[in-house]
Amino acid sequence: MKDPNSVRLWWLALAAGLIPMLTIHLTFVVSVLEGHVSFCIPYWDSCTSISKTGRQGTSYFIFKGAMLPAALLGLLFWWFNGRWLRQLGVRSAAVVWVPWLGLIASAALAAYTVALGHEGEGFNLMRRIGVVLYLSLTFLCELLISAALREHPVWRADSKWLLGLCQLTLAIGILSVILNGVAPVLYSRTDNAFEWVFALLINVHALMLARLWRKSRFRIRFWVE
Repeated sequence: MKDPNSVRLWWLALAAGLIPMLTIHLTFVVSVLEGHVSFCIPYWDSCTSISKTGRQGTSYFIFKGAMLPAALLGLLFWWFNGRWLRQLGVRSAAVVWVPWLGLIASAALAAYTVALGHEGEGFNLMRRIGVVLYLSLTFLCELLISAALREHPVWRADSKWLLGLCQLTLAIGILSVILNGVAPVLYSRTDNAFEWVFALLINVHALMLARLWRKSRFRIRFWVE
């Protein structure tokens, strides 16, 4: 029986995946229209970084205005993922670690967003640390959740898809590291594309989790009568 005091939250997971993904593409289009970056296919041409699309003009305000709320949504998303796993009866380290790793990842995204578009060694360091922590810890959260669901009899099949996506994301990351080590000149011409692809994959994973939240009818009780 549905609890009238509880709320379904799959829309929050949907927003957590969609807002960052839509924002970077919107700021790219706006930056192209305003002449700040050249038109290209960044996933293939590696012509511009995600950061560069949000540094100037109207895109500067779009990026900050969307990504700071996205950081807050991300914090809630990972925290509720811990509750979701508990409701499913999952017993895994992911239940404990995902909310806290997600908190750090979300804080890193907020720091990166604040620093973007500002000059100075401090801002550059803040931006570099922020993006590395955000991408790596977000991936780790997704990997922990995907592995935790593998042991659940109902969600084992869905876990295979999630783990497959994590494996692809990890392969992209390892390839970029290897390329940087053995062919740094080539890597310097393709590193932006790696960043775009990695960001896309982690956001797609969040959208897949949103589907599972909806499929499982995940609800949270926020108040009592």
